[in-house]
Amino acid sequence: METRELRYFVAVAEELHFGRAAQRLSMAQPPLSRAVQQLERRLGAVLLHRTSRTIALTEAGSVLLREARIALEAVEAAERRTRRAAADRPGLVLATKAGASSELLSKLLDAYAADPRAVAVEVMLCGPGQPEGLLRNGSADVALLQRPYDTTAGFDTEDLHTEQQVVVLPAGHPLGDRPHVSMAEVHALTDLPLPRWPRRDGSYPDGPGPQVRDHTQLTQLIRLGRACAIMPESLRAQLRDHTIVPVPDAPAVTTVIAWPPDSRSKPIADLVRTATSL
Repeated sequence: METRELRYFVAVAEELHFGRAAQRLSMAQPPLSRAVQQLERRLGAVLLHRTSRTIALTEAGSVLLREARIALEAVEAAERRTRRAAADRPGLVLATKAGASSELLSKLLDAYAADPRAVAVEVMLCGPGQPEGLLRNGSADVALLQRPYDTTAGFDTEDLHTEQQVVVLPAGHPLGDRPHVSMAEVHALTDLPLPRWPRRDGSYPDGPGPQVRDHTQLTQLIRLGRACAIMPESLRAQLRDHTIVPVPDAPAVTTVIAWPPDSRSKPIADLVRTATSL
């Protein structure tokens, strides 16, 4: 299969409409339809159920959509990393969630900059879930991720720090007098539901909590008494105008440094070595 065919199919599978897919690809509809039909013949599989009014993915089509996204992401990552490696002034791009592991990040950058072999490091501060995607698509060379919130499958990683979590509540909340609370008690706060973060495809899971995209939005909702949140304990210093209570039975959060598997980049190796030595 050619990457061009995969891009065509992904556009049709996501739009479920040949006209919109053709517009998205800046091409005419007939050659797009022929390309998908040719792909079906080559694979010996029906990828789309077509009627005069609707298009739906078959089971085979759903599998190809999932695998095609991964394949196209890998191709784009290879292109970005190759271009960056060929740059006249080599450097590293490090992706991390804004506000997360800020003390660790500061120490890492200072320690790495003191190494005479260090290259320039560009820091990309992202929203939740974004550093993982940037590392997978080649936009970043290395990332600070947090398990269990981020998926580290497919990366090489080193654990850097593990911490407990706390519940963040509006200032003056009655639970602030407690030494700790349980996850069951947090879920019982029906007037302060936990937030809903977007999935990788941009959709939101079902639930009563507000839809949020970044921590600034979330902390304002908490301040207004519209939500609560479970967060790593290291964020306590940034939330002085909120009520913070430990949640011992919440899953511990481990910050890891992650990079592409089988990397032969010496700057990445030096940065990872610095991180693990802190």
